[in-house]
Amino acid sequence: MKAAPALLLAAIGAGCRASPPALMKVAQYGYEVVHTYPHDPAAFTEGLLYHDGFLYEATGLWEQSSVRKVRLETGEVVQRRELPGQYFGEGIVVWRQRLLQLTYQSGIGFVYDLATFAQRGEFHYPGEGWALTTDGKRILMSDGTAKLRWLNPETLAEQGRLLVTDEGRPVLKLNELEWVKGEIFANVWHEERIARIDPRSGRVKGWIGMGGLGEKGDPENVLNGIAYDAARDRLFVTGKRWSKVFEIRVVKRD
Repeated sequence: MKAAPALLLAAIGAGCRASPPALMKVAQYGYEVVHTYPHDPAAFTEGLLYHDGFLYEATGLWEQSSVRKVRLETGEVVQRRELPGQYFGEGIVVWRQRLLQLTYQSGIGFVYDLATFAQRGEFHYPGEGWALTTDGKRILMSDGTAKLRWLNPETLAEQGRLLVTDEGRPVLKLNELEWVKGEIFANVWHEERIARIDPRSGRVKGWIGMGGLGEKGDPENVLNGIAYDAARDRLFVTGKRWSKVFEIRVVKRD
C-alpha cells in the first residue's frame, strides 16, 4: 500500500483519537431534619447502625472504646462492652446473630454474640480498619483509602475491592458506611458531606451536603455516623461527641 498524503494521515490520526466519554454529572442533595434524639456527648462515634428497634454504636479513642446498644428515643445505653485499652474501636456491622467490630491500627477485628456482647472470635486484616456495612450478601469495609473491601461474611476473607471515584478522581478518607436502598452511603472524614456510591462501578452518584448539623468545639468532633431503618425508611446521622442523633430526609437540590 502506498503511503497516504500527510494531510490525509493527520486526518486519520485525529479520527482515531476518540474524545473521552463525557462524565455523568454528580447530583447534589441537601437534607431536612425530621426529628432529633439525644446522644451521649462523650461518645466518639466510629460506627452506627439500626437493628430491631435499637441503635448499635461503636466508639473510639484509646482506653475509651466500646460497643453499645442504645435506645433511640432516649439515648439510654442499655447494653455495653468495653474494649481493652490497647485497642481503638472502629466500625461495626450485624451479620445474623453476630456483631463484628474493627479496630483502627491493630489489624484485628472482634466477633461478638449479638444478644450478649460476649466475644465469640476474632479476625485479622492488613492495613487500617475504619467502617463496616452489608448488602445482605457480603460485608463491605472501609480502611481510610479510596478503596472499599468486599469480605466473605462467614470467613471474613477479602473477596475484592471497589475503587470509589468522583468524576474520575479517587475519593480518599472514606469512613463510616451504610447500605441504603441499593447504594453505599459513606462519610468522608473531616468533610460535611455524604457520598452516594454505586456499588457496581464505585462511581459517586451524588453528594449530600450535611453542613449545619455539627457542634462547635473540638475539630475532631466531625460527622461520622449513618444508620438506616429499612423497615420504616428512616435515615439517621450523628457525629463524634455530638449531643444529638438526627433523623433526616434527603432532598434534591436544583
